[in-house]
Amino acid sequence: MLARALRLSLLLEIALYLALARFAFDASPATAALAAVAGVLCLRAALLTLIYAYAWAYHSPASRLSPRQALVMVAGEYGALLFAFVLIFPFERWWMGEDRLQPAAADGADPAGRRPPVLLVHGYGCSRAAWWWLRRRLVAAGWTVATINLEPIYTGIDDFVDPLARRVDAVLAETGAARVILVGHSMGGLVARAYLQRHGESRVAGLVTLGTPHQGSRLAHIGYGENARQMRPGAPWLQTLASPAPVVDTVVIYSSHDNFVMPQSQLQLPGVPNQAIDGIGHLAMLFSPRVAQALLAALERLGARPLAAGSA
Repeated sequence: MLARALRLSLLLEIALYLALARFAFDASPATAALAAVAGVLCLRAALLTLIYAYAWAYHSPASRLSPRQALVMVAGEYGALLFAFVLIFPFERWWMGEDRLQPAAADGADPAGRRPPVLLVHGYGCSRAAWWWLRRRLVAAGWTVATINLEPIYTGIDDFVDPLARRVDAVLAETGAARVILVGHSMGGLVARAYLQRHGESRVAGLVTLGTPHQGSRLAHIGYGENARQMRPGAPWLQTLASPAPVVDTVVIYSSHDNFVMPQSQLQLPGVPNQAIDGIGHLAMLFSPRVAQALLAALERLGARPLAAGSA
């Protein structure tokens, strides 16, 4: 389980910093504690610096940010990295709770007269806790929202398809809806597309992807696991996924300054609406009011479209 692994690794990291400060530098307990906090912060700052350097080396043409805009973007991504991997992911149960899957309010084109429920699919190396902030915004806007944990986290993407299919079935059974809208962040968008390729569109009203490497990312070359290898540009798995084209209404939302998917043009999916949002990092998309606004607008469009004849 990712949360347990992150708690253990964080505990060991802090213990190492404390031991170095106490025994190598003879620091007081208070100074050692401050050194441990600084170590946690500095290690992640260094990691983010390396990721941004890699992203810059392979960046696609994009609108130029002012120094202030660039600083705000990097600070936001750093905050998202800390918040997600130090506070939220290791303590998922404290933050998330169970999904509340009551039937949605009347509106839209569901056969029972309701909006379709939304099923959020997280990305590589993450958990359902990635959706803590966005789930709250969607629920506040009147959507019924479900999440899923994709485990084990470093297996092949195809191995996530059947668990997603079971979660789709469970959400529909509990809400009484006929179809869901899938929303995937990063690798989660690829999992959703793989689900559609294997199981078809009969149970899905639409797909929205956020920062998904539809055509791969060079950063995947240094990733771990089969799923990372499958996300390398030109990987056979991605080529297989590309044919046939998406079978449901799809909206792609991405950042033209993404720091995890590079070149950033790889975020686009030909043949569907692609909406770029400037000046935001890959993880920060999960905590961005601009992304939330774009996502809600996409959900309203997808949730209001009538069913095609015979597709129910």
